[in-house]
Amino acid sequence: MKIDVIIDTVCPWCFIGKRRLERAFALRPDLKARIDWRPFLLNPDMPAGGIDRTDYLVKKFGSESRVRRIYGAIADAGESVEIDFAFDRIRRTPNSVDSHRLIRYAERFGKADEMVENLFVAFFVAGRDIGDLQVLADLAEKTGFDRRNVEAYLNEEDDSALVYDENARAHRLGINGVPAYVFNESWVISGAQEPQVLSRMLDAAFQAGNAA
Repeated sequence: MKIDVIIDTVCPWCFIGKRRLERAFALRPDLKARIDWRPFLLNPDMPAGGIDRTDYLVKKFGSESRVRRIYGAIADAGESVEIDFAFDRIRRTPNSVDSHRLIRYAERFGKADEMVENLFVAFFVAGRDIGDLQVLADLAEKTGFDRRNVEAYLNEEDDSALVYDENARAHRLGINGVPAYVFNESWVISGAQEPQVLSRMLDAAFQAGNAA
């Protein structure tokens, strides 16, 4: 079974969706799947250096009180899957393209899952700027990569076009929000679905694959 998980690294629901997918697999321990992490850009026009987090959220949601309500609900959802969101530590909303490139780099070495987790924890729990190349190099080093090789990769434009192409492909599939899950390149479900819902999708995709 193949599952494309479409995420943005600055999307808190994508972090929740990752943990819920893990719980869905825990409900189906005999099922095996290849998971590929695919990019989605919630803010494709974000400046390279990002923007002030408060300004970004107020512009997006209208008021600080509404932002507090929305992110309070997200924090509650995070607790259910053992994520201790620390939104108050985040100072800037970054451009996420380079973090997606780093996931692609890690994928070549079979470490994409670990890289995605480290990016989410760094941004949403530690409040680190994952648009900063030195922060990304720190995370790559933590994931087991040679820092100099990663810095050389990040300082070039390798895979940037690929990130934009895959973002466009997601939109062509009708995906306008993330997380989204594509099972066996056929069935798509969007949103940070509960583990029980995802486990039923795993069952259906497995049965369809066997019947093919």
